[in-house]
Amino acid sequence: MTYAVIATGGKQYRVAEGETLRIEKIAGEPGAEVVLDSVLLARVGDALKIGQPMLEGAAVHATIVEQDKAKKVLVFKYKRRKRYRKMQGHRQPYTALRINRIEA
Repeated sequence: MTYAVIATGGKQYRVAEGETLRIEKIAGEPGAEVVLDSVLLARVGDALKIGQPMLEGAAVHATIVEQDKAKKVLVFKYKRRKRYRKMQGHRQPYTALRINRIEA
């Protein structure tokens, strides 16, 4: 089994070849090739490579599938007996990636 742990957008993700993954928005058009080079850990076959903190020369190649916004999250603030109500919505932008290959 081949997989890697990558860091992007302040988060860490475990990815494998062929998976589709939603990450924080990055620049690029759908269909564009993206190289994620901040690889923390990689497993190729039986060999496990751990970076300190990053692996040298390791990269994850992916294709941008879509650029979109997530479902709306409602933020509702309320103080009882004070007639204070505030409703606000937020849609977080994301980038969907398809993992093509992992180089370790």
